[in-house]
Amino acid sequence: MSSRTERFQRKPRDPEEKKEKEEAPSEPEEILRFSPEEEASLLDESNAQKAAANELFAKSSFKDAIETYDKALSTCPNYLDYEVAVLQSNIAACHLKLEDWKEAVKTATAALDGLDKLQGKTGEVKKDDAGEEEEVDEEIVSQGAEKAEDTSARGQREIDIERIRTKALLRRARARSEMGGWSTLQGAEEDYKTLSQMRNLTAADRKVVQRQLQGLPPRIKAAQEKEMGEMMGKLKQLGNGILKPFGLSTDNFQMVKDEKTGGYSMNFNHGGSS
Repeated sequence: MSSRTERFQRKPRDPEEKKEKEEAPSEPEEILRFSPEEEASLLDESNAQKAAANELFAKSSFKDAIETYDKALSTCPNYLDYEVAVLQSNIAACHLKLEDWKEAVKTATAALDGLDKLQGKTGEVKKDDAGEEEEVDEEIVSQGAEKAEDTSARGQREIDIERIRTKALLRRARARSEMGGWSTLQGAEEDYKTLSQMRNLTAADRKVVQRQLQGLPPRIKAAQEKEMGEMMGKLKQLGNGILKPFGLSTDNFQMVKDEKTGGYSMNFNHGGSS
């Protein structure tokens, strides 16, 4: 009789068996759920932690707020995608205040991923849990945002999802814009383009989106030119290292553009640039 370890290490008897196993559709991961009573208890505890974190945020104790939101996340059942996304979006708001752009992007993206997953499920968000970002939303996005929302439809799942999605997108877009860098600025532009198509923006947020969409293209171009220049400098340094034993350098080679075709040809110059 084989041991447990041997059974786990046993390989397919032939290539065909291995191929069949690789091609077999993977089973969806089973989600373990708590009983209704346990879930309600955990959610109550998580909401209490979230309320405490909201108070810390209002007092500008952003690091403490992050720690408390993390406690709320660890208590909240991880299959409650809406509640988890709200907490992650609030954490992103704290990171924005601390100007920790990388972490703001990370947590806002996690919130958006959770909302994407939620939209693929059936059922509705509980009315008692709808719209619970409280002061954090108003503080980070814009004043008056609460008044602009359709409070009569708070219990409708799609409206709640889109409301949190808008806030998470605004936070990620701003963080990406602040981070800079060619690809990151492109990501910010994509976020702002998505936001420009959303109907639930406040007037103040729409102005921010429009301003960013006007200002980002030249910043993206400048970042691209800078990174391309740095890359070419590193390639030149590498090339010089390779060519040096032969008494050559990259200055011995010139790229000449053909104005008719747009292509390039390489010319060899014995004397280099000197």
